[in-house]
Amino acid sequence: MNAKEIFQVWQKAPNMPDYLKKQLEQLGQDPKWIEDAFGQEINFGTAGMRGRLEPGINRINLFTIGWVTEGLARLIDEKGSEAQKRGVVISFDSRYHSRDFAEHAARVLGAHGIHVYLFDDLRPTPELSYAVRYLHTFAGINITASHNAKQYNGYKVYGEDGAQMGPDDADRVFDYAQKITDIFQVKTAEVQELRTNGTLELIGEDLDEAYLAELKTVNVDKKQIKQNADQLKIVYTPLHGTGKMLYERAFNQNGFVNVYPVASQSIIDPEFPTTKKPNPEYRDVFDPGIELANQVNADLIIATDPDADRMGACVRTKDGEFQVLTGNQIATLMIYYLLVNLKDNHQLASDYELITSIVSSSMPLKIAQDFGIRTKTVLTGFKFIGEEIDRMNKEHDGRFLMGFEESYGYLFKPFARDKDAMQGAIMFAEVASYYASRQMTVLDGLNEIWQKYGTSYEITSAIEMPGIGGQKKMTELMAKLRESQLTEINGVKVSKIEDYLLQEQFSGKQKQPFTDLPKANVLKYYLVDETWLALRPSGTEPVIKAYVGVNKPDIKQAEAAAQDYQDALAQLLK
Repeated sequence: MNAKEIFQVWQKAPNMPDYLKKQLEQLGQDPKWIEDAFGQEINFGTAGMRGRLEPGINRINLFTIGWVTEGLARLIDEKGSEAQKRGVVISFDSRYHSRDFAEHAARVLGAHGIHVYLFDDLRPTPELSYAVRYLHTFAGINITASHNAKQYNGYKVYGEDGAQMGPDDADRVFDYAQKITDIFQVKTAEVQELRTNGTLELIGEDLDEAYLAELKTVNVDKKQIKQNADQLKIVYTPLHGTGKMLYERAFNQNGFVNVYPVASQSIIDPEFPTTKKPNPEYRDVFDPGIELANQVNADLIIATDPDADRMGACVRTKDGEFQVLTGNQIATLMIYYLLVNLKDNHQLASDYELITSIVSSSMPLKIAQDFGIRTKTVLTGFKFIGEEIDRMNKEHDGRFLMGFEESYGYLFKPFARDKDAMQGAIMFAEVASYYASRQMTVLDGLNEIWQKYGTSYEITSAIEMPGIGGQKKMTELMAKLRESQLTEINGVKVSKIEDYLLQEQFSGKQKQPFTDLPKANVLKYYLVDETWLALRPSGTEPVIKAYVGVNKPDIKQAEAAAQDYQDALAQLLK
């Protein structure tokens, strides 16, 4: 059937909720919307699926949630009775319909006799990752669209290791989902029936206590914190999301008692009314926090995104203003502090390992190598960091120290296998207290690092390509860049190209294999002025991510140069 015919089937569906009927009537006036919403199935992969909260097979709604959950249920059935008994743990965030989607997923799984652990209220994404491991479930489901705008929701599936499900099983889930002939007839069981027969089990405080106990192990110098934390005032905002559930207990139990919540952003609200996008990389999300910080004389603002897997920070400058740090700058401060602490306590060893992604800053790698520890670069996606942690554990080869991605994701203790904003928040608070003990600001600390290792600056942008033709355009652009290789960018010569899809490296006319990583649709360019740039189509959003990293004599020159390169990439991809 074509898009219009599928749209008409949805119009006649007998079990369509009233709010979806209303959207079908209103949005269905636009033929372009019909083509986009019904012209193709929503993409599902290792990062799950994410889309606008609207009717349609290319959208997030009760029926697409049921559709993919039925695919997961059939995979679990295929694995056998042990997998069914181990079951699935489900959590959700503060977005519209998240609770309904979580319960619906539980009802679909329950109809197959698959045991379900359902959180009694919204919880951070990293707690879901932890819960999969703690409860030894076969899988986990998280209903969230992370840092996207209010119009979106999403669905992430986790494997038994607590990381996002690997490609083989994710492909099997999607294959099973595509075999469903009627999206409106996915079988569900009643919640009361599932509760009565023990198939559905609610969880909450019991998991909170276990997860919080693990968070106690994250900070590395409790004596330093006890001596200096009272000098530190922290403003914290959960950006209307799940961080609110645990932040107070997490900070307090780890010794940080001077924490001031941003009242307006501590309201659980799917509208995210104080932000354009609830993303801690944007300065506007910090505006209410800056106002509070000036009232209480705080120098540090910490923000977690709505599902509390990303953590950002805003710090006071010498002139009294506030500056938002990049994810790479936060990671630089953290790894330097951890290594200084290990060295000062005579615990530094060469088998510690830092893990990061191919599009993150090279500065933390430079620092790690200077201290003599190992480094590992993996593809974008925290599941790859989790895979490296598993490899080290199984092969007894090295000790995990820290994992990070430039997109504000950090992990220090692998009791979770996804980026963990709660871990990031209490570790960054420790970093701030360390510099306070030296009568330094966090920015003073960053400048100290730059003086030692050189100034680097990285910037990321998302070049949007929306609509049903967006994926096609992204594919064509990446193909064109492979066919006609760039020899210069912004007037500067390209010295080397790394193609992670072809797994080949190009230096002029010379070509050779260069990586043993899994294939990925990423192109990375190195320029003669020590700049690197990368292009990566997103797996969950209709955007091409553009990354730039520069090295310059000072931060002002670096920021200006990085923006010039970003502008050049934007023109290139038009």
